[in-house]
Amino acid sequence: MDVQGKVTKMFETQTFQSGFQKREIVVTTNEQYPQPISIEFTQDKISILDNINVGDNVKVSINLRGREWTSPDGVVKYFNTLQGWRVDKIISEQITGESASNSPVSPTNSFNASVDNLENESSDMDDLPF
Repeated sequence: MDVQGKVTKMFETQTFQSGFQKREIVVTTNEQYPQPISIEFTQDKISILDNINVGDNVKVSINLRGREWTSPDGVVKYFNTLQGWRVDKIISEQITGESASNSPVSPTNSFNASVDNLENESSDMDDLPF
């Protein structure tokens, strides 16, 4: 799964007594009703965030994790976590879908360019048998 939006918060890395480490970011989606989504990165995945800054538009690949917990009173609760494993920066043009580099080439134009190239090459090669 992926979450796409703007990084609105980045928290410091937390290290626990067990040696476990995690770092969280908040990505606010680009929708009619923007959603602030908290995503955590753990252990070796924390270094992925080294080149990410607040304000960057990103696409974060995530895994949805869940766990069950029983309180001392015997009440069972469930917790969900979004765990990030990849982050790609997005150019603002990719968000709107209007990237000039990805504009389609008309089949007619590409065909005409190929025909012109063939005509120029054929004038150089008069010794062909056909």
